Amino acid sequence: MDLFGRLRRDADTEWQAYTGHAFVRRMGDGTLPEASFRHYLVQDYLFLIHFARAYALAVYKGRSLGEMRAAHEGLKAILDMEMNLHVKLAGDWGVSAAELEAAPESRATMAYTRFVLEAGLRGDLLDLHVALSPCVIGYAEIGEALARVQEGEGNPYRVWIDEYTGEPYRAVAASARDNLDRLAARALTEVRYPDLLTLFRQACRLEADFWQMGLTLAD
Repeated sequence: MDLFGRLRRDADTEWQAYTGHAFVRRMGDGTLPEASFRHYLVQDYLFLIHFARAYALAVYKGRSLGEMRAAHEGLKAILDMEMNLHVKLAGDWGVSAAELEAAPESRATMAYTRFVLEAGLRGDLLDLHVALSPCVIGYAEIGEALARVQEGEGNPYRVWIDEYTGEPYRAVAASARDNLDRLAARALTEVRYPDLLTLFRQACRLEADFWQMGLTLAD
């Protein structure tokens, strides 16, 4: 079992609360209110700005060109793939990229993004990538699950689902998973594992809080 699989297994309660959240389920069956999705998408755009900074931090912390390039691929995926999707969807509502960037951050956005950045600043690359992994790898798994249950061609969230089930994003998630194992081969010990599991559990809880923020339109 690879490191991500072990973390997911040992944090099953938090993982299921995140990946099986009502927000996710309602995207899959197309019943999520549009206002909830819009609120989520704006906050996710702000979230991605900070996650791009986290990957830039990973580039700085890389001890080899290989580690730096792996982090750079994550940074490119955010700036050139995910954020473009958000701009496209928001543009369909008449909202510009500048308006997205100027939106106020919700408390859930601030809590999650600062948690990840602090994990990276305080710890090493393994700490940082474990904190990032529920998002980058989890979205691919969520997208795959929703693709199996979405209700026909009329699902209003099909574009989002297709983005995270597409080959480009699946390659990003697979690369992130492999990178965790490369980092673990050098830096993981059994004494350290409980601390990484704590990071992973907290990130999953913050992911669930982020979905809840979208569902309830919280500020």
